[in-house]
Amino acid sequence: MTEPLVDADLALEHGLSAEEYESLLGLLGRTPTYTELGITSALWSEHCSYKSSKVYLRELPTTGERVVQGPGENAGVVDVGHGWLAVFKMESHNHPSFIEPYQGAATGVGGILRDVFTMGARPIACLDSLRFGEIDAPRMRYLVDGVVRGIGDYGNCVGVPTVGGETGFHRSYNQNILVNAFALGVARHDQLFLARAAGEGNPILYAGSRTGRDGIHGATMASESFEADSEAKRPTVQVGDPFTEKVLLEACLEAMKTGAIVGIQDMGAAGLTSSAFEMAGRESTGVEINLDRVPLRESGLTPYEMMLSESQERMVLVAGKGREGEVIGVFEKWGLPVVEIGKVTSDGRARLSFAGEVVADMPVSPLTDNAPAYRRPVEVPRDLANRQESPDIPEPENPGQALERLLGSPELGSKEWIWSQYDHTVRTNTLLGPGGDAAVLRLKGTPSALALTSEVNPIYCWLDPYRGASQAVAEAVRNLACVGAEPVGLTDCLNFGNPERPEIAWQFREAIRGMSEACRELSVPVVSGNVSFYNETEGSGIYPTPTVAVVGLIENLGEVVGSNFGRGADRIVLLGVDRSEFGGSAYMRICHGVEAGRPPDVDLEAERRLAAFLRRGIARGVIRCAHDVSVGGVGIALAESAVGRCVGAVVDLPCDARGLFSESQARAFVVVSPDDLDELLSGAEAAGVPAAEIGVTGGDRLSMRFDGGAIDTPVEHLQSLWATALPRALEG
Repeated sequence: MTEPLVDADLALEHGLSAEEYESLLGLLGRTPTYTELGITSALWSEHCSYKSSKVYLRELPTTGERVVQGPGENAGVVDVGHGWLAVFKMESHNHPSFIEPYQGAATGVGGILRDVFTMGARPIACLDSLRFGEIDAPRMRYLVDGVVRGIGDYGNCVGVPTVGGETGFHRSYNQNILVNAFALGVARHDQLFLARAAGEGNPILYAGSRTGRDGIHGATMASESFEADSEAKRPTVQVGDPFTEKVLLEACLEAMKTGAIVGIQDMGAAGLTSSAFEMAGRESTGVEINLDRVPLRESGLTPYEMMLSESQERMVLVAGKGREGEVIGVFEKWGLPVVEIGKVTSDGRARLSFAGEVVADMPVSPLTDNAPAYRRPVEVPRDLANRQESPDIPEPENPGQALERLLGSPELGSKEWIWSQYDHTVRTNTLLGPGGDAAVLRLKGTPSALALTSEVNPIYCWLDPYRGASQAVAEAVRNLACVGAEPVGLTDCLNFGNPERPEIAWQFREAIRGMSEACRELSVPVVSGNVSFYNETEGSGIYPTPTVAVVGLIENLGEVVGSNFGRGADRIVLLGVDRSEFGGSAYMRICHGVEAGRPPDVDLEAERRLAAFLRRGIARGVIRCAHDVSVGGVGIALAESAVGRCVGAVVDLPCDARGLFSESQARAFVVVSPDDLDELLSGAEAAGVPAAEIGVTGGDRLSMRFDGGAIDTPVEHLQSLWATALPRALEG
């Protein structure tokens, strides 16, 4: 077998810089084979090596009293009591979803599920965080439809509920949509598995679907910007099979119970390359693999293609020597291909053979743990001062019309058109599903429940990435508090443009600074995550979008508290202080076409006090309904609580018409019975949380009185605008 000759030009085509190619020559002491070049280009790609981000990621807090496994494995793990572990991770599938939305989104779900069950956890829930461009932009309706169907079809077929998430629309995503997928699983303490190739002589097994040519160069494609011809890269998008994934999930969990598995990892980005090399790298061992034994979907695949294929639903396992038959028997019972392809060695090298030849012989550690790392030049964007200049905030000529315009926009309107395509109740754990501040899932067999939410405001992050990233963490914690949950761990998906541009590197540095401070102040450890760079086309990048997903614990679940008004004659109490902040607000953006100013200030101590107070009130059974005040301000928050069950309210707000739409942080409102009002108000005072009774629930109208005027509208009318906002926009 003769492989192509490798030179510096071919290395450049594979994404290696001249300096990186010289480093590779030094590591090997010779010219690499074509297979070795492909392996290196994948492992040293931005997607796999985090070479532009890891110098900053080290600043994030990753430990805590509940943390069992932090970053560095397939997923993060936290202890949630009663012998249970919560295992979770968020990943991006942005580039594939823009090229082929259905398969890109579907395989994004499949990949994140494998990240969880490869740890020994059964997946119990998914979230999705989606960013689309303007609905009238080219291909956008096609992209929205394909992504939503891909997520729904894959999750529904595997039988894992999608219980929440978020979706935004903005012109910065016209040519680079974002598809961020999150999965949560649970495992018993003694059932946790790690992705490590341990034990000299232990056999390495391949299990799952056969290898094809789909997905080759997927990792390197995710590490470069789009150009005008990017749709030609469609063959690099993987093709998923959710039915095989379901069988693979069950087979893996059953095989783990045999006690014969030493280590296990899914073949995700870079396929067999990343799984084999990373497993060996974590344990400082080596591997020998005979590629003649890899099960193939089609004949004629080269070693290069086998190593870089990202065909879905595949796993690499290390079994205890002499016990491989037990593992093989389980997979054969489930009708899945399984074969021994190699063994673990002790010399720290990866040796790959094919057709009687050695096609790769490489040191593992320099390609994994010691991959290149860069501190890219940073530069404050030249137009930042102009962006942050405070705009004039006009009074709404007709406050009622402004409210309706916001509520009826695709950005703030109901996303039921999306989540109604997802099964969010399968497995019967879901207590609160999509549409609220956070989803809640029972932890069966215990008095506890898990809550989960995802957040980011890209406009805030564009105006001030430090403050915007801090706000994302704070709002996620606030959302969990509104259902009574205490945060136990965070995973992130950090979506940015080209880090080689100094202003993008600055955005990333500042966002990490903001996240890190917020996580420390709010006691939220970062246990896993993902960085997605190069989200730009022909030099035009997305707004910085550091998405965070936070998992919370409700130790003793009582009555589940949602965000909708439930009945009449209850009292509404507004918590927190409005500072009349409109930088990056939905009111200015949607009603006046202005994106400018500093985002709202983030007072982390106020956020901490508010979240603790909400949790205590819900645990005591005093709070019947809670909803945070965020995008759109208190006017939108009250309208959202009214339209959920078509229950109205009469409120008096201590603000002018503009104040309805101020987006000051550390605010929420709660609903209590009249009998509990005094207790709540005195408790808020003791906790240092500003609180004021503002109204009463009931009736079929939402009446909001404010300084200088009032809005009085039938809830049914508002509900119609809100519920049909996205379908109307998609219909055009």
